[in-house]
Amino acid sequence: MKLSEIKTHLNKLETISFKLPNGELVPNHFHVTEVGKITKHFIDCGGTVRNEEVVNFQLWNANDYDHRLHPEKLLNIIELSEKVLGIENLEIEVEYQASTIGKFGLDFDGTNFLLTNKQTDCLAKDKCGIPVEKQQIKLADFGNNSCCTPGSNCC
Repeated sequence: MKLSEIKTHLNKLETISFKLPNGELVPNHFHVTEVGKITKHFIDCGGTVRNEEVVNFQLWNANDYDHRLHPEKLLNIIELSEKVLGIENLEIEVEYQASTIGKFGLDFDGTNFLLTNKQTDCLAKDKCGIPVEKQQIKLADFGNNSCCTPGSNCC
């Protein structure tokens, strides 16, 4: 989800809730402790220099059970971050504490913001010798009149 999308959703909500990939809700007394831009400048395993940027939200639970972040307050934090930090309309990554700090993507189901699982990947499969999975297609069934029978030399 991009920053502009969360702002659109927040403008239509009365309360904010985040749902973890396992279906549990982040406790409603969470804090957004950071909104920022993270820049990752790196070389992949194939030697290509890459530069990635995301908007980062950090969610945190305190023992502050009377606290509830309202949509307009989060909008104000986002708008201040855009102004002060020069944040553009980037993809959002959310950090949330589990057994360690987890990084999640963000989606929306009409009611809850969904923390989505992220996966590592090789960005240079062609240079690392890792075979790219080929899409499997189902061939039409021609019955006994198939031209692609063993020994027909058509395949």
